[in-house]
Amino acid sequence: MFKHLLLVTGLLFIAAYTNAQTAKLYRYKDMVFSDVVIDKDLSYVSHPSPADSKSGLFDLYQPKDDHSGPRPLIIWMHGGGFKFGSKDAKGIRLWSESFAKRGYVCAAINYRLSKKHPVFNFGELQKGCYYAVQDVKMAVAYFREHHSEYNIDPDKIILAGNSAGGMTALQAAYSTDAQLAKMAGIVDTAANKPGILKVAGVINFWGAIFNLDWLKNANVPIVSVLGDKDSVVPPTHKSAPLYGGVDIHRQADILGLPNKLKIFEGYSHELQKSFDPIFPAGKGAQKRWLEAGQFAADFLYRAIFK
Repeated sequence: MFKHLLLVTGLLFIAAYTNAQTAKLYRYKDMVFSDVVIDKDLSYVSHPSPADSKSGLFDLYQPKDDHSGPRPLIIWMHGGGFKFGSKDAKGIRLWSESFAKRGYVCAAINYRLSKKHPVFNFGELQKGCYYAVQDVKMAVAYFREHHSEYNIDPDKIILAGNSAGGMTALQAAYSTDAQLAKMAGIVDTAANKPGILKVAGVINFWGAIFNLDWLKNANVPIVSVLGDKDSVVPPTHKSAPLYGGVDIHRQADILGLPNKLKIFEGYSHELQKSFDPIFPAGKGAQKRWLEAGQFAADFLYRAIFK
């Protein structure tokens, strides 16, 4: 009887130890912080234009009571077809908060929006993306210059966004200014720089790249999430002059570029059952946004930190 009790006690101890090990949380992968500090309406532009003062603003999300060393930064960019949207978008706030709880510093930024009609004119969409990329590069330069102030690692800056924000992240990470300017038909003497922006990773939520060949320009890990019924930014090149997440995943595999793809079967743009840009996404879509965030966090943890 005593031996039996010892055996049962030993098995319970092993089970408890195993569960404790299984439940161990990992910074940058799991939400290890319970609260977040948010600083609103800061600016990454040295001399903002009075006529467009909102485009250079950002909100900074940091894990509360975090005293660790230099931390990775995620720059989040909103969707809206380069015409609408802001850093206050529900998805951007949700991802910024949830990733800050994982130990990241997150900057949700505004960028210049088109004054024309990029949603209905592909040439204007390309131009809108070009100027958004210039703003993102300005933001990266700002955070590198102020990395000590925000306690961030200037070598671990990650670009992230949904829809137009995902497109901006992709073009900023993999294309040169000259390539973008040529594509958009923009004459910009400052766009002759051949270099590529150095970043640590890209989170692409239902965005696309204009040219798959640009993926050769940089060995930057990329994680993509999309809905297979997305007709706004289709997963493949077949039905749009863009290369979506499925195309990016296939090409990245060919190039040996670290990447992962998650497809939500039966869902459209923004992971809604039926995309509606007017009415806000419901609880179901927000739950899927959190799942997308966890998928991206798992990938980045393996690709950058493990």
